Amino acid sequence: MSLPDSVTPLKIADAARAIRHVFVRDLLLDAHIGVYAHEHGRTQPIRVNVDLTVSEAAHSDRLANVVCYETVVNDIKALVASGHLNLVETLAEHIAARCLVDPRVIVARIRVEKLAAIPEATSVGVEIERAK
Repeated sequence: MSLPDSVTPLKIADAARAIRHVFVRDLLLDAHIGVYAHEHGRTQPIRVNVDLTVSEAAHSDRLANVVCYETVVNDIKALVASGHLNLVETLAEHIAARCLVDPRVIVARIRVEKLAAIPEATSVGVEIERAK
């Protein structure tokens, strides 16, 4: 499966710098999000993509030794379930901040898209990058 033309491929993993790339692709959730009155009191579909630049360390095939993508997903689900947000920008900032809590995460690139906000568009949203 190839990436859509609208998604820039990333080269984050880097052996020379001991950098690992941990990612979540196309996480589909229903969120209470939006600033307009018609967006309050209901959910709408969103898509979340996460790219993390992670400092590699030798590991012994133990989950505790890596940044776990399931933990990242569960954190995003908890943020989305925590209540209404007005802006996708706010959700992206919360996700980035949560990812950067892990000392191994150096950079977090987060993309949040609303999938039904504009009928003529496949999606609208924001992409941010935050670093320690």
